[in-house]
Amino acid sequence: MTISPTSVSPVAQPWHAVYPDPKSTAPSISRAEVLNWFREGKRAGRDFVLVDLRRTDSEGGTIYGSLNLPAQTIFSSLPTLYTLLSGGDVKQVVWYCGSCGGRGTRAAAWFADYLEKKQDSSMQSLVLEGGIKGWVASGTDYTEWMDEYDATVWARK
Repeated sequence: MTISPTSVSPVAQPWHAVYPDPKSTAPSISRAEVLNWFREGKRAGRDFVLVDLRRTDSEGGTIYGSLNLPAQTIFSSLPTLYTLLSGGDVKQVVWYCGSCGGRGTRAAAWFADYLEKKQDSSMQSLVLEGGIKGWVASGTDYTEWMDEYDATVWARK
């Protein structure tokens, strides 16, 4: 059997393959520390920023006050995001996805690279340990700090 070039399907590349690999490794932050920020009265969007990188897997809720910026759009949005955040008093940007094994880690590292390029040490780029799945699995102390939390969605995951 002869295989023609038109009968072979191309190998799909991951969404991030068109962007450079990050040079940095962003540190992680525990969910307990983020929860403590909420309990101490720190405000998401003002004192720190949470960025939810999920696109099509975002049902079930998001951590209170998070921005939803799908990972597939983040690289080209870094300059704008940086301009917006550096104009305020934001010290930490916490990135998360489902489990923070891919999108969260990559986006946090890209932002860390951008901060380094801007020589900005006033802001820190962090990865939420365990992502939203870890947050939800940690129980009601965590899920009460979610917008649009839907336990039935998480029971199916």
